[in-house]
Amino acid sequence: MYGETGARLVQHAKRMQNLSHLPPYLPEMVRDVTREVRGLEKDVEELLQPFHGSFDPAANQALACTLLVNHLSMRRNKRCLLAYHRTRTDKLEEIVWSGADVADLSSQQVRDRGGGGGGGGGGDSDDERLPVTVGEGRTSSLSPQEEDYVRQYSDLLAAYKGHWTDVDLTGSLEPPRELFIDVRVLKAAGEIQTEYGWVFVLCWLAQVQVEKRRSLINCDAVR
Repeated sequence: MYGETGARLVQHAKRMQNLSHLPPYLPEMVRDVTREVRGLEKDVEELLQPFHGSFDPAANQALACTLLVNHLSMRRNKRCLLAYHRTRTDKLEEIVWSGADVADLSSQQVRDRGGGGGGGGGGDSDDERLPVTVGEGRTSSLSPQEEDYVRQYSDLLAAYKGHWTDVDLTGSLEPPRELFIDVRVLKAAGEIQTEYGWVFVLCWLAQVQVEKRRSLINCDAVR
C-alpha cells in the first residue's frame, strides 16, 4: 500500500519525541520511501506521455483519479520524510544546546543497544535497532549528513556564545532553588578559576560550597 513505509517513519518520529536519546538513523526505510516516490513519479509520466500535454480530466475520469492518487501519495511520502528528518534535527539541536558531545553520545547509544539486546522488544522493528555503518567498521546513530550538520551547528553555537561570554546561554531556563551547592573533592587539582573569576583550591577530600557553575561542577575532580 502506498505510504505505508512513510507512515512507519512518522511513528518512529513520534516515539522519538518522548525519548531522552536519539535512536539510530533508518537509512533503509528512508531509501524505500524515496524509491516509492520516484516510482510513482515515473508512473505518472508514463500515464501522461500518450496525451502530449493535452490531457483532459473530464474526458478520462478514471485516469484522472489514478493520477490524483499517485500525486497525493507522493506528497504524503514527502511530508513523512520531512517530519522524520525535522524531528531528528530538533533532537540533535536539543542535545547540542544541553552541552553533550553528540559524537560520543551516539557511539554510547550504539554500544548500549548492542549490549542490551535482550528483554522485551517494545514493538520496535529490527531495522530500528541497526546503527548506520559509516566506514572502517565504525558505527553511529547518526547519518553522515547529520554528523556534518551537528559539527556546523556546534560551531555556530560556539560563535554565538562567544559574543556573550559572561552569560551561560546553554544553561537551564528554570531558576535554581539554591544558589550554592556543596561539593566534595575527589582528587587534588590545585587552584581552579571559574569563568566568573572565583578561585578555589581543591584539596583531596575537602568539602567546599560553591555557586552552581557548570565549569566547576562538571569538573571530574569534584562530586
